[in-house]
Amino acid sequence: MGADTNVVMKTQLSGLNLLNRGKVRDIYDLGDTLLIVATDRISAFDVIMSDPIPDKGKILTKISEFWFRKVADLIENHVLSFDVADFPEICRPYADVLRDRTMWVKKAEPLAIECIVRGYLAGSGWKDYKNSGNVCGYPLSPGLLESAELAEPLFTPSTKAELGTHDENITMDQAERLVGKERLKQVREASLSVYMLARAIAKERGIIIADTKFEFGISNGRLILIDEILTPDSSRFWPRDEYEPGRSQSSYDKQFLRDYLESLDWDKRPPAPKLPPDIIEQTRKRYQEALERLAG
Repeated sequence: MGADTNVVMKTQLSGLNLLNRGKVRDIYDLGDTLLIVATDRISAFDVIMSDPIPDKGKILTKISEFWFRKVADLIENHVLSFDVADFPEICRPYADVLRDRTMWVKKAEPLAIECIVRGYLAGSGWKDYKNSGNVCGYPLSPGLLESAELAEPLFTPSTKAELGTHDENITMDQAERLVGKERLKQVREASLSVYMLARAIAKERGIIIADTKFEFGISNGRLILIDEILTPDSSRFWPRDEYEPGRSQSSYDKQFLRDYLESLDWDKRPPAPKLPPDIIEQTRKRYQEALERLAG
């Protein structure tokens, strides 16, 4: 890991207006446009770890780029360019930091909900099903196993949480009150169609996309896809050749890190525990393998 001298834990681009520092991304306001810089930070249980995962920001950006190109015919998105040479002049001094980990995007007014699509019974959906036989208000047939493929993917909106708090699943009625009936219908259809296309593409490449989270915004009155899409940070990616219902699956996402943290005596509140080098490396490898499987 000694070769990773360009690990970026956080950016300080003086002269650029830092709008927001999220769990992973630093966002700069350039007037009509934004720079979204994916750092190598990683969070688990809504706590940012004190150790970065080398190359993670670059891997996430490449995966998003792959998917934005693949689904461009289904819905417009916010990307102007992934190429640092296209970025505004004011970004030039920071080209080395920004290269391969940054999206230059148009501004949009984000919708007040996150759009989750679940194709398999996992995570909070599995917990919900065990308790109630439903997933986010959708009744499912009895006797399903953990990680089972659902008869059809479910659209389950959630609230947008502030940093350090959890997103909460909401009903379609609650979502409708937040964004309006027509808009909700539109985002539901867009979310399901993007998920179905991506799921088919990923399956051919040996990855099951069990579930994923999309964010949408309004730009010039039109609905567009914003943020990252279909990365191991926003989705559950499972190796298809190891898939077996009835248990939790090995994955290309943060689940490996979460499982390690669950084994510690840690209350899931800051400060985060130090991560051993092998956990960092194993986590990096999973992200890297997801990229290689998808994009070749």
